[in-house]
Formats: sequence, structure tokens, C-alpha cells
Amino acid sequence: MPFVSITRLRIRAVRFLPAFLIDTLSSARQVKRADGYLGGRMLADRRRTYWTMTLWDDAATMRAYMTTGPHRRAMPKLLRWCDQASIAHWTQDDTTLPTWEEADRRMRDEGRVSKVHHPAVGHDPMTFDPPRTTSGVMLTAVGR
Repeated sequence: MPFVSITRLRIRAVRFLPAFLIDTLSSARQVKRADGYLGGRMLADRRRTYWTMTLWDDAATMRAYMTTGPHRRAMPKLLRWCDQASIAHWTQDDTTLPTWEEADRRMRDEGRVSKVHHPAVGHDPMTFDPPRTTSGVMLTAVGR
């Protein structure tokens, strides 16, 4: 069954944005070539908040991507860069990407917070604003 992974990260200060965006672009290039990657979206929300949505063949292929290459190198930095971070995963019957509204609902109902060194109000419990869905970047799998 296809596996969905959603992340929500809020960068705590503008000074971390250039390095975060460089790592994000590197991770986006990596994901497009990853085995088992079916598609995804990124959303630049308000107040330095970024959402990712990826769809995979299964959880194992997502973990293989997550623990290698640019993504693996970026993850430890998020502890220092973020003041809010959360993740949600689920399986579904088809390969249709969920809406951002569904991603937000699942994040709040089934997601969990990630560790950050400088948590802000809204981190735990997840009491952040719903995502602003008027923008977003589609990621597509290479050769699909």
C-alpha cells in the first residue's frame, strides 16, 4: 500500500533560511531519484513554515531515502534551526496525493512533534495555524 509522509517545519530565525533552503533543494533533487518515490509536494507557508508531502511505494523506501545523502545530512541541523517540527505518516489505498487540508488534519490527529532545541508556542501541542494553501511546489518522480 502506498505510504504518505508529511513534515511541517518552522525555521526559527531568518538567519537559518539560506542554509535551510540549500539543504531543501539538495533533498528535493535526491527525492526525485529515490527508489520507491511516487510523487510529492512542498508548501511554503507563512512565518518561515514549510510543509513537505511525499508518497512512496512503502515505508521502507521512504526510510532508505531519509537515512541517506543530503536528507540525512540536513536532519540534525533541524534541531537547531526549527522552533516547531512535526511529522505524520499513513498508508492509503491509492497513489493520489492528499490535499493540504487532509495533511493538516492528519498531522494534528495522528502526527507527532519532532525534537527541537528551542521549541516555540504551538510546537507541543500542535496548535499552529492551518496551512496557507494558495502556493506550493509539485515534486515529480523522474521517469514516471
